[in-house]
Amino acid sequence: MKPIADLHVAEPGLIVIDVAAADEETALAFQEALANRWATAVADRTTREPGEPGVRLRCYLDLRQPTGS
Repeated sequence: MKPIADLHVAEPGLIVIDVAAADEETALAFQEALANRWATAVADRTTREPGEPGVRLRCYLDLRQPTGS
């Protein structure tokens, strides 16, 4: 994965989450659960690292903006 940009953690309440999961369905379900609770910049796909098991996904949360769920 690319390095985390300073902009994404520039203020308290901003979070970068790197997810490692067995499969894309699991990673995207976890991201959806986060998005149901907080403002989230979602990823529409996962990535696979050659030679490593499973998939990876990065999403960005703003804990300052709950969605009310």
